Amino acid sequence: MKLKTPIIILTVALSLHCSMLQANELPDLGDVSATVLSPLQERAIAEQILREVAVSDEVLHDVEVTDYLKALGARLVANGPDRQQKFNFFVVQDRSINAFAMPGGVIGVHTGLMLSANSESELASVLGHEIGHVTQRHLARMLASQKYDTFKNLAGVALALLLSRSNPQLASGAMTTASAMGVQSQLDYTREHEREADRIGLQILDSGGFDVRAMPQFFNTLQRGTRFIEGGAPSFLRTHPLTTERIADVANRVEQMPYRQVTDSVEFYYVRAKLRASQGSLQAAIDLFEQNIREQRYSHEAAEHFGLATAYLLKNDVVNTEKELGWLRQHAPKHAMIENLAARLLVAQNNPQQAERQYASALNVYPGNLALIYGYAEHFLAIKQPERVIALIKDKQALYPDDAMLFELLAKAYTMQDKVLLRHQAQSDAYFRKYDLTRAIEQMDLASKANDGDFYQKSIVEARLKRLRQMQGKEKKANFWE
Repeated sequence: MKLKTPIIILTVALSLHCSMLQANELPDLGDVSATVLSPLQERAIAEQILREVAVSDEVLHDVEVTDYLKALGARLVANGPDRQQKFNFFVVQDRSINAFAMPGGVIGVHTGLMLSANSESELASVLGHEIGHVTQRHLARMLASQKYDTFKNLAGVALALLLSRSNPQLASGAMTTASAMGVQSQLDYTREHEREADRIGLQILDSGGFDVRAMPQFFNTLQRGTRFIEGGAPSFLRTHPLTTERIADVANRVEQMPYRQVTDSVEFYYVRAKLRASQGSLQAAIDLFEQNIREQRYSHEAAEHFGLATAYLLKNDVVNTEKELGWLRQHAPKHAMIENLAARLLVAQNNPQQAERQYASALNVYPGNLALIYGYAEHFLAIKQPERVIALIKDKQALYPDDAMLFELLAKAYTMQDKVLLRHQAQSDAYFRKYDLTRAIEQMDLASKANDGDFYQKSIVEARLKRLRQMQGKEKKANFWE
């Protein structure tokens, strides 16, 4: 992450503000890693990081991109060695080639990595590798090998983990505020960790139906990292040492595995095109898309037109957006991302009637597509029809009970209706799903004090407020937040 990230991490450190449990206070789980980070502590760090991720400007909050990454990650996790471990994937808006795993199954992926991968299997190979680090608890094992006084508290650990993983180049300068300079130097993966993660990653790739040869191919991409960024090797290599021996080991393993020809998904191409459209100058992106189409330099023609249409729409050039959308309608198979682009174009053209028909038609074909659900709800808010927002979300919420954005949209609709209790209740539910228990309690307390709402609604609010406070009490009792 960039320069604003240390502020985010300091927030993590201040809000954690907790002392490490002493060795004789921890349960004996039969694993040396448990003497430093118990599963409860790992989850606490993960939730604290996810709380900051939810509001960070440096995290890409594009539902189509993040949904693609989450779907790819879920497919890999389902074929991994630990299906009980919960994982959370997010995208960092950063052009450097990097991905990082943290305790509790939190995995961040830079946009630069997604763009530098030559195939979906290459991207999957990195995710599989990071999943391997999590399932083998490499970070916890490294922490276990250090003395207790090296890590004064979990805040210092979280600080070192988040910064050293997201941007190792900034770590030495920013981590001194948490006295964590020594931590970062001890958190680089060892060669043995890398070999183990490679082995797990290859198994996950193979079981998931991807091309295992993508892993050594991506190693070659990393070795040529200076082609993608200035200033030396990719950030990924700063915490994941890559040696000739390691490359040879993976190549030898791959040679003994059956060959599989794998076709990249359409989503892989469309997501990358969307990222390319939003990187740097819009006009430069448009010029490059047009040149690629003109010279037929592309891996996926429809994705190139999709990227060009996206760039034009970002530039608010509705005429050329419509032209490219027409090409997609005629030449590309029907796809949710194209339908969403068409709806966004109609909104930009200030055509609410046709936009509504487009959203309704698209959701009839893709009823669970979050981008379309968000867009449709925001459209209803824009035309001052909150009751239709509420009906839409109530209909779709069962598909995504833990989606914070749906609750935020619900809160906006209730605000438009002047329903105070329901507004604060929905906002509380949103904060809870962003792992912000303090704000969730504040909002639910406001809901309990609202003058509107019937007996049934007030009873629900009071019960939820009681439950939230009980959860907060358990956290304090566990000595995590004191």
